[in-house]
Amino acid sequence: MENNTISKPASFYVVGLSYKKADAEIRGKFSLDPEAKANLLKQAKDNNISSLLVTSTCNRTEIYGFAEHPFQLIKLLCDNSQGTVEDFQKVAYVHKNTEAISHMFRVGTGLDSQILGDFEIISQLKNSFIESKNAELTNNYLERLTNAVIQASKRIKNETEISSGATSVSFAAVRYIFNNVEDIPNKNILLFGTGKIGRNTCENLVKHTKNEHITLINRTKDKAEKIAGKFNLIVKDYADLQLEIQKADVLVVATGAQNPTIDKAILNLKKPLLILDLSVPKNVHENVQELEGVTLVHMDHLSQMTDETLENRKKHIPAAEAIIEEIKDEFISWTKARKFAPTIHALKEKLNTIKDKELTAQRKKISNFDEEQAELISNRIIQKITNHFANHLKDDNTMVDESIQWIEKIFQIATVKND
Repeated sequence: MENNTISKPASFYVVGLSYKKADAEIRGKFSLDPEAKANLLKQAKDNNISSLLVTSTCNRTEIYGFAEHPFQLIKLLCDNSQGTVEDFQKVAYVHKNTEAISHMFRVGTGLDSQILGDFEIISQLKNSFIESKNAELTNNYLERLTNAVIQASKRIKNETEISSGATSVSFAAVRYIFNNVEDIPNKNILLFGTGKIGRNTCENLVKHTKNEHITLINRTKDKAEKIAGKFNLIVKDYADLQLEIQKADVLVVATGAQNPTIDKAILNLKKPLLILDLSVPKNVHENVQELEGVTLVHMDHLSQMTDETLENRKKHIPAAEAIIEEIKDEFISWTKARKFAPTIHALKEKLNTIKDKELTAQRKKISNFDEEQAELISNRIIQKITNHFANHLKDDNTMVDESIQWIEKIFQIATVKND
């Protein structure tokens, strides 16, 4: 059942912060783990908030919901995270009603993502909605809006090429190897470290090269064995690193160390070596380039390759925006219609009451009164009058709230409002 205990007028807001203005440290302060999210929803329920949706990813934390004032939502965020109101004010955004709706569409369709066209966010929005629904913190408005954003995301994915091309550094690494290394299936590839980007690169190499000479070394061998089992790789001891590098044609470094783990001192090469450093911070010392036959490529260079893909994606933004506008307009028309529907219904009832009184009076006055004909004509007139009012309320230039008050005052009707 929808909760209407929050006093009116409540507006629809989004309050949040993202990678655009907030650095990783600040985003970290405001991030919400599952427990914090659950506590936030409980606090919202206790505060009589009617409807709320919370998302928290590494790039953004946002609350969408109904409140009399956005500070109610900001307080929920600050109470359940390490962030302060002062921090929030420096980097945050607050959007209301149509601006909040537009923002949710852009976020949910990947137009606001750090990597344009990223579709991971839509599943996070879906999950957040389910969490809110389970906590009885959703209403028809939020449900319909979430579904509209999901629909826009699906259509953009299917009808535009905004997600075409690879933007991940790991894919760019594989592409670099393909473009610069001959006879890849017969080359020795050594993966040092089990960082996420390195693992993804390894998976892509296995998938696309049919190479059976991929070796994995990690400081903790059991971690390496787990990954190796998944991809059918050879695992060697950390002590064998120097020897294995000598055998390698391609070295992919993906360790999580804070200082370089590979430098020229440990390289005793017998043949050319391509080194891809996919670590943050850098794990291969620049001095390796002093050795003949060594090519060092860092993640930053690979990121530039992904930038070309992103430039291509930008061409598809107008097509994505057109789909958003279409679905957003449908949603806004629905919100307006549900806002004035009770008033139109009450107006129709009022006019029917006037009609019934008038027909009763005429029935008494006129002996051969054609009741059926009078009823038909009256109903058609009432329908035409209510259509005029409905069209006025649907008009984009109409101040809906003021018009509803005006209609209710003139016809002396009262209606129950949807939230």
